[in-house]
Amino acid sequence: MFSRFYHLQSERVETYRLFEEGHEAYLRTGPQYDFDHYRQLVHEITQAFCGISKEVLEIKGKLYHDFDRPDLSEHIEMLQSKEKQKLELTAKLQLARQRAQDHPEDEGCGENIQEIKHEIIKTKEALSEIMQDFKYDSESS
Repeated sequence: MFSRFYHLQSERVETYRLFEEGHEAYLRTGPQYDFDHYRQLVHEITQAFCGISKEVLEIKGKLYHDFDRPDLSEHIEMLQSKEKQKLELTAKLQLARQRAQDHPEDEGCGENIQEIKHEIIKTKEALSEIMQDFKYDSESS
């Protein structure tokens, strides 16, 4: 079960990479923008994240109910919350990048992008810390 959980987290990282690559490709289609392609990508990414989250939540439930590990279940709860925050920030960053590309004269766009990137870095650090705590607690049982 733990190996499946770690694999799902790896899948999440790969899904973010594909999302980022797809958004960069979308930005290259500007100023007309190929929105249909991008909308399809967003749909596929959303499906992937939903599938991953569903499985992670099943593992969380098993840890809590079947293995009496509320500590590990709580780590997953925090992880899911941070992953949601990271996804929201990623979407916000993509919108900010498009705005910056569409309005190069707006100096505030660059500052906004930097602020969002900083928030994403803090969120990734929190995710890493949660994963370390999960690993430590799961190995010390």
